[in-house]
Amino acid sequence: MATVPHGFNIDAPRWDQSTFMGRLKHFLNITDPRTVLVPEQELDRAKALVEACRTGQVPPGSSLEQLLYAKKLYDSAFHPDSGEKMNLFGRMSFQVPGGMALTGCMLQFYRTVPAVVFWQWVNQSFNAFVNYTNRNAASPISLKQIGVAYVTATGTALATAMGLNLCTKRAPPLLARWVPFVAVAAANCVNIPMMRQQEIINGVTVTDQNNNELGHSRRAAVKGIAQVVVSRITMAAPGMIILPIIMERLEKYPFMQQIRVLHGPLQVLLSGGFSLALSNLEVELRDSIVTKHGDKVPYVYFNKGL
Repeated sequence: MATVPHGFNIDAPRWDQSTFMGRLKHFLNITDPRTVLVPEQELDRAKALVEACRTGQVPPGSSLEQLLYAKKLYDSAFHPDSGEKMNLFGRMSFQVPGGMALTGCMLQFYRTVPAVVFWQWVNQSFNAFVNYTNRNAASPISLKQIGVAYVTATGTALATAMGLNLCTKRAPPLLARWVPFVAVAAANCVNIPMMRQQEIINGVTVTDQNNNELGHSRRAAVKGIAQVVVSRITMAAPGMIILPIIMERLEKYPFMQQIRVLHGPLQVLLSGGFSLALSNLEVELRDSIVTKHGDKVPYVYFNKGL
C-alpha cells in the first residue's frame, strides 16, 4: 500500500495527457462500467475525500490507492463543471451497458417500420439524456431548447431510417442492416450541436494549465462539439457496420436458424464487445491572452464534454 507523497495533487492527471495512450488510459479509467454498480453512499464518500484533498486535508491513514480510486469514482459520477452527481443513466460509465443494449436491439429489429420507429426513438431519447447530463454547465440551456433539440434529432433519425428502409426494400439484405447506423450518425450530427447550442453562441471557458480562466471561445466550442460528434459516430461504427456483416453470414447456417430467439441477445453481447474494443482560438481572445499574460500561456484548456 503506497503512502501519499508530499504535495500530492489529486487533480493532476495520472497519465500524460499530451499522448494518445495517456488520454486513452484516462478515459478508460473514468468510463469503467463497473463504477455503475458502486453504491451512492460510496460515491458521496469519494467526493468528500476528493474535496478534502483539494483543501490539503488528507484524512490520516489514507493510502495513495484509496485517493486514486476516490478520484476515479468522483470523475465517473460527478459533473466536471458543477460537481453535481450525474444521473446514473447519463454517466459515461453507463455507455457500454446502455449502448450495447440499444445497438443490439436496433440491429436486430430493423425489418419493420414500427420496430425501426420504436428503437430509434428510444436511442435518441437516451442520447439526448446523455448529452444533457454531460453538457457544459457554464452554458445553461432552457427546457425549450432541450425540447427542440430532442424533437429535431428524433425526427432526423426516424426520417432517415424510414426513408432508407423504403429505398433498400429491393437492395441486398446487408444494406438494410446498415440503415440503423446511418440514422444514428445523422441524428448525432443534429442532436449534439442543438443540445449544446449555447456553447456555440456564447463560447466555452478556456483556462491555462493552472485552471485560471482566460476568456470564452466560440471556436473552441465548435471544435469541441465537432470532436464529440465525430467520436460518437466513430464509436458506433465498428459494431454497427461490422456486426451486420457477421450476422448476415451467421444466419445462413442451419444452427443459427434454429435459435432465432437468441439472435437479439447475441447481437447485444457482440455490440458490447465492440464497445469495449485543440489548436487555434479566436484572434480577439488570443490577443487578449497575449496582452495580459505574454508568452506565459503556451496552451489553453476547455471542457469539450463527452
